[in-house]
Amino acid sequence: MIGNMISIIRKQKGITKTKLSELTGINVGHLTHIEKGERNPSHKALFSICQALDIPYEELLHTYDKSLSIEQEKYNYLNYIAYNKIPAFSNLESFIDCPSKFSNAAFAYKVPNDDMDPLIKKDEFVFVEIAGLLSNKDVGIFKVGDQFLIRRLLYRKNGLVLRAENKEIPDIDLNSVKNFYIIGKIYI
Repeated sequence: MIGNMISIIRKQKGITKTKLSELTGINVGHLTHIEKGERNPSHKALFSICQALDIPYEELLHTYDKSLSIEQEKYNYLNYIAYNKIPAFSNLESFIDCPSKFSNAAFAYKVPNDDMDPLIKKDEFVFVEIAGLLSNKDVGIFKVGDQFLIRRLLYRKNGLVLRAENKEIPDIDLNSVKNFYIIGKIYI
């Protein structure tokens, strides 16, 4: 998965493999193996690649040693990962103990509403893995337009859908949304 991300980002930025090789000092052949998923970059190489592509290292590191399912490939999942964005907090409430079963969590998020009730209650903390891979029916935090939402991700025949547990809230068909990012997977 990390190689696919590097390839997508490199192409979006209009950088050739030859130029990336020059910027990083990594052989073009080795970059090709990385982008094809045949090899993982060392952490030092990944850091150099991130610097050359002008993207945050930590965000791409979250994709290390992960692979996409057939469904995730079908829905172009990688296009929705916010690789060049990081969470911004205007207020840190406190520190919270992270249960060992959620060891991949990067932060805890206090749920601001009852959209996911009864599964997740308002003001309850959930644990978020940044850029975590969501399978069908997993719960995640998403940026849809200008809103941050906690929803269940559903894989449908015609595309991806976000669903609240609160049945009064309509589904969001992501085929009609232009600005959509997966922030992370929620552990509950």
